[in-house]
Amino acid sequence: MLINCVAYQEGKKLADIPVENISDYLARAGCFVWVALRDPQEVELVQMQHEFGLHELAVEDAMRGHQRPKMEEYGDSLFAVMHTVEQRDGQLCTGEVMVFLGPNYVLSVRRDTEQGFLDVRARAEREPQLLKKGAGFVLYALMDAVVDRYFPVIEKLEEELDEIEERIFRGGAQRKAVEQLYDLKRKSLRLRHAVTPLLEATGRLHGGRVPALALKVQDYFRDVEDHLLRINGRLDTIRDTIATAIQVNLSLVTISEGEVNKRLASWAAIFAVFTAFAGLWGMNFQDMPELHWKYGYPIAVLVMVAVCGYLYYRFRKSGWL
Repeated sequence: MLINCVAYQEGKKLADIPVENISDYLARAGCFVWVALRDPQEVELVQMQHEFGLHELAVEDAMRGHQRPKMEEYGDSLFAVMHTVEQRDGQLCTGEVMVFLGPNYVLSVRRDTEQGFLDVRARAEREPQLLKKGAGFVLYALMDAVVDRYFPVIEKLEEELDEIEERIFRGGAQRKAVEQLYDLKRKSLRLRHAVTPLLEATGRLHGGRVPALALKVQDYFRDVEDHLLRINGRLDTIRDTIATAIQVNLSLVTISEGEVNKRLASWAAIFAVFTAFAGLWGMNFQDMPELHWKYGYPIAVLVMVAVCGYLYYRFRKSGWL
């Protein structure tokens, strides 16, 4: 679906134009066209390929979707793939933003993502001195928007991790805590799969051999890379904290089981005294001592209670009960 098709010259918006007139504006000096598509049909991409002369391999990737974040050069054009990550109903959903760039055009294609980039276009139009730099600045603006949207996601993951840690130390359901930690680990891995390849691709846009389209804005891509490095570092922290939390959770389970075992062992020792004395005095021999003694029964009970009471006191004092 076509979102918008706009022509710019010297950093200023000329007009919203129909697709059929794209070639006319491409022929103008200092003019470039920015087209945005959402979940396009194959026929739309073929039309854009014809208008802009897009490389067939890049168009094929855009048609198939599910590409790894990357940056590819085809002659004097670039093809960039980025992943979007959005929170929907407590789940992380990923989409794609694919950008075709040439000396006088930008084609942005988004798939499976609800958030649009109208704010990016508005920002670019408010900064004509930067938009004047051409397609490279548009790529930066789109990439910067995608990366900035990672921050609320990672903050949400950190909040979830803090809540799970608190529940672990409050003695909540241990099995549920492990399940939540593994669910959080899957979410962080999904975000990492979007960040790490994009970090590698962004590094190619500043320093060293920089594509011609990015030469004027390579300092801006360095800023995007800095953001990605920060996110990557926070993801590393989340990963390490999750691993530690799982180990702590298992240790607490072991400690809890040990406490239960100590209590059971203590009560077993106490009742063993009753069993031993009752078994001794309960034997039916004819000539047993104290068998016919008047005070034999109450004294036997008193001895059993006294010994068990002493054991209970000792276990209680040592923390076993």
